[in-house]
Amino acid sequence: MEISQKLTEEFNLRHDHVENILKLLEEGNTIPFIARYRKEMTGAIDDQVLRNLNDRYEYLKNLEKRKEEVAKAITEQEKMTDEIQAAIDNAQTMTEIEDVYRPFKQKKKTRASVATEKGLKPLAEFILAQAGDPYKEAEKYIDEEKGVKDINDAIAGAKDIIAEVVSDNAELRKKLRGLLEKHGEMQVKLVQDDDRGTYAMYSDYAELIPEIKNHRILAINRGEKEECLKVKIYFDPDIAKRVCIAKFAKTKTQPDCVKLIEEAASDGYDRLIEPSIQREVRAILTDRAGEQAIKMFEVNLRPLLLQPPVKGKVTLGLDPGYRTGCKVAVVDETGKVLDTSVIYPVPPKNDIEGSKKIIKYLIAKHKVDVISIGNGTASKETEIFVADLLKEVDANVSYAVVNEAGASVYSASPLAVEEFPDYDLTLRSAISIARRLQDPLSELIKIDPKSIGVGQYQHDMDKKRLDGVLGGVLEDCVNSVGVDLNTASVSLLKYVAGLNAGIAKNIVSYREENGKFTSRSQLLKVSKLGAKAYEQCAGFLRIPDGKNIMDNTAVHPESYAKAQKLLSLFGYTEEDVRARRLAELPAKVKEFGDDKASAYCELDKATMNDIIAELVKPGRDIRDSLPARQLRKDIMGIEDLAVGMEVDGVVRNVIDFGAFVDIGVHQDGLVHISEITDRYIRHPSDVLKVGQQVKAVIISLDKGKQRIGLSLKQVKKQAN
Repeated sequence: MEISQKLTEEFNLRHDHVENILKLLEEGNTIPFIARYRKEMTGAIDDQVLRNLNDRYEYLKNLEKRKEEVAKAITEQEKMTDEIQAAIDNAQTMTEIEDVYRPFKQKKKTRASVATEKGLKPLAEFILAQAGDPYKEAEKYIDEEKGVKDINDAIAGAKDIIAEVVSDNAELRKKLRGLLEKHGEMQVKLVQDDDRGTYAMYSDYAELIPEIKNHRILAINRGEKEECLKVKIYFDPDIAKRVCIAKFAKTKTQPDCVKLIEEAASDGYDRLIEPSIQREVRAILTDRAGEQAIKMFEVNLRPLLLQPPVKGKVTLGLDPGYRTGCKVAVVDETGKVLDTSVIYPVPPKNDIEGSKKIIKYLIAKHKVDVISIGNGTASKETEIFVADLLKEVDANVSYAVVNEAGASVYSASPLAVEEFPDYDLTLRSAISIARRLQDPLSELIKIDPKSIGVGQYQHDMDKKRLDGVLGGVLEDCVNSVGVDLNTASVSLLKYVAGLNAGIAKNIVSYREENGKFTSRSQLLKVSKLGAKAYEQCAGFLRIPDGKNIMDNTAVHPESYAKAQKLLSLFGYTEEDVRARRLAELPAKVKEFGDDKASAYCELDKATMNDIIAELVKPGRDIRDSLPARQLRKDIMGIEDLAVGMEVDGVVRNVIDFGAFVDIGVHQDGLVHISEITDRYIRHPSDVLKVGQQVKAVIISLDKGKQRIGLSLKQVKKQAN
């Protein structure tokens, strides 16, 4: 089956749409561009489906390439048969194609290869064919010079060859691998634990392979890597050996041959198949668990990056610390640094009054609107200090606690040094914390996603695969929001469709040398930004005060004339767009008729509706429609909590077995998957996402261990 047909069936799409997508990808179009501006060719599928389809397409292309390589290698050995070719053609995975190729690989010296060198392969074939008395046949192969001293030597060598034949059989390996996956048991023993008792639950652990959860597989793998756990997959060897024997012992008319085959197959399973199949099944489980972990990282990262910005507010950032103090940075509405300082409101110095004096001065001097507090070390004490301070301030100032994960990584990076050469790394961290509240996407984009802290076992994942997936998330988020061409950093610009770090630097250099961009078409004057890159990036770059109002929308320059035609059809002008007087446009189009309007403007309906949405609200930010971040003026401590209390919270991290929720007491509470909802859900991400605001009931509390158990489903029950 050709690749496009296979993708059509797997993704349940129209065949012409799949072929269009593959053609667009092969032509070098980016996924954000295809998703946004080629909807008529794709059936308007979203960027996530496109990425999944592209991943699968790359896998199938590599599989076909490997099939060709294997077929060529076997043909060159003059061993190709119709049966082997059919097995190659029918292979669905890389593992299956490697199974087919296994017998034809150049092997290192093995017991079977030694026996073959002694001329015992025909004897092995005689026994496998069950063609007569094997011992009488073995007499023909006694040869002292070759090292075959007697019948026993000949039979032993033939059995070694048969054991390898059994091990190399692709159909048998596939069947045994399936049996291990369906009926095998993972058995784990504790060798030694770490100081925190991380692996205590695995001291004597066993679970059937189909039932073991992905996060446990990753935990076990890590424990094994740290030499704390010993792991094996168990499957009844008697059953496995009977399967092996049944494949080769076809008749009972030659009991001596059958007995030798049984012995050889048993040896082949113990010595060659079982260790290999175990490794393969472990690899399958690890790959599957890794993909799930990467998927969860992707699911968590997207809403974190798309958190609503706190716009137009002068922000004071606080990076809490004990001995080294709490670093302070004030930034204006655009993120420009206005002031910095260091205060010591927490142990060991406890200079609360001196710290208050400094913060009050900065609030008054710069008219601070909001304080952003990092949630790391000493965060709780700093939050208490801020809450008390605000009661003494005669101004409408609130605060928020932001996730500071990765701030220290960023502050020590070459990018931070380049951006803030006049500040040390501790103050850079405070600047980053302030800016994270103002525009999470612009700030978080500068940090390696693995350091942002919304995944699980991310450092155990395949780096190339993880970076690829997370890079896709960054790209999708940046392009879905759009980027201000005149203020965006290189870090942000490099994720715009069609651009890379080099071109992004050239855009910034052009801006610095020539002043602000006044039209998108000026991009064509930027060094190394050619027609193809312009086509891909232009629609995602915004010029808020440009000459053409459409430059501040997601309308692509290729559709400007058609958009003008749409405006004229209903009596509007560009000035109406600029003055936001198009509120009635959607209703007028509907009354006129979508089909007639799209045909008149030479647009497909999906693209026309996108253009209408952009013209009605030029410069719109999709994040503005999301629930605004909660800003606080007071604080609770864990000592204020009690079982049964209802609290407001924000989801911080979604994992396989539940979600962690920030309820404003420094220590996140855990909602187990069983406490999320009364209805069945496959995964917590079916219901929850990072940044989501929720109400929860406290169902367990261990103040000594700082553990909080929460329930979402009991909120309604409690209300009733």
